[in-house]
Amino acid sequence: MDYRHKLISVEEALSKIKSGDVIVTGLAASEAKLILESLHTISDKVDDITVTTCLPMAHADYFQDPQHKDTFQMNGWFYTSPMRKGQKNGNISYIPNHLHLAAVKRLFEEDVNVYVGNATPPDKHGFVSLSLSNVYEKRVIEKADLVILEINPNLPRTFGEMAVHVDDIDYMIEADYEIPVLPDAPPNEKDIRIGDFIADFIEDGDCIQLGIGGIPNAVAAALIHKKDLGIHTEMLTTGLMKLMKAGVCNGKNKNINRGKAVCTFALGTKELYDFLDDNPSIEIRDGHVVNDPYEIGLNDNQVSINTTIEIDLTGQCCSESIGTVQYSGTGGQADTAIGAQRSKNGRSFIALYSTALVKGQVISKIVPLLKPGAAVTLSRNDVDYVVTEYGVASLRGTSIKERVKRLIKIAHPDFRDMLYEQAREIGYIR
Repeated sequence: MDYRHKLISVEEALSKIKSGDVIVTGLAASEAKLILESLHTISDKVDDITVTTCLPMAHADYFQDPQHKDTFQMNGWFYTSPMRKGQKNGNISYIPNHLHLAAVKRLFEEDVNVYVGNATPPDKHGFVSLSLSNVYEKRVIEKADLVILEINPNLPRTFGEMAVHVDDIDYMIEADYEIPVLPDAPPNEKDIRIGDFIADFIEDGDCIQLGIGGIPNAVAAALIHKKDLGIHTEMLTTGLMKLMKAGVCNGKNKNINRGKAVCTFALGTKELYDFLDDNPSIEIRDGHVVNDPYEIGLNDNQVSINTTIEIDLTGQCCSESIGTVQYSGTGGQADTAIGAQRSKNGRSFIALYSTALVKGQVISKIVPLLKPGAAVTLSRNDVDYVVTEYGVASLRGTSIKERVKRLIKIAHPDFRDMLYEQAREIGYIR
């Protein structure tokens, strides 16, 4: 289909941004790279611009260079390295939110007027594919007054709820950049131990969700000998792709979306993107539905596997901040953990190393109390299994006294006596 009448340059796209605009861009690899990396060039022409994003990949000057901090405000649902680097400028702020509520309710009821993102070239019917994410993208496109998409032939064409007709796009920019990747780092010894512990709890025919990082990658590797697993996950990872390629994940036992791997976004290696391209066995759907705990619970034997930064002796998990400093985000951790526990025979795992090295000092990540100001990402009411390289603690339905004992048992041996002493001082145990 001929869409050339909608093609504009990056400079022309930027000229359409006005003072006071609220811009939303796509999540992670779905962001509008060309526009965002050039946005700072109009800082002398506009004022009071807000950019709302999630998992940004681009190191863009508009939020990292302090000279632009009075022009651009950046709000984010999930921090990445570029956002952490720019926090010192004072124009970046976190939006506390569960992923399944992104783009619904008050978040976008009034003030979003511009959407910028990327998409595949239109097919013969005039539809582009949003490719790698529909956490909130399609909902925002339907609401925004101005929609500008970077049309990139390097993006995989994906299925699910990803199609947008050219009639619903105001302008397009021809692009040809490589899609951002998340390297598939090899797991370390701790990752492998934790992965093996969790794999022992996963049965043939289970439906799984994995998060980001070395531990989830190790879990995926440890599942290679399982059979007939299903996938209902927030993020489709390279590790999950490898299980699909190996025939481990076929979804034949899922209650809903049988035979389909369902996610709301994908991020990983080029191998993952090649696998996604024109693959009808994978469906990327609206994050409001995919991550709804009710929807997750419709599949029996749903298993949720996530990581955390630190956990206190009652089971409260801080997975997104270091004290008051925002580090990542809530994302879908609570969505998937609660959803798994709604599932018949569902299980939820929170994994972490027992220790961390901070300023040359080894500290315990199992602590009597979370750091002052730490965000509670997953409440103690919703924690099921906790896993370190020293074992597994089952917390569901247990008292505070019993939780203390079980969590200390999987803490690093060097800290166990101190944790018992501190637990007594607080009054958790006698």
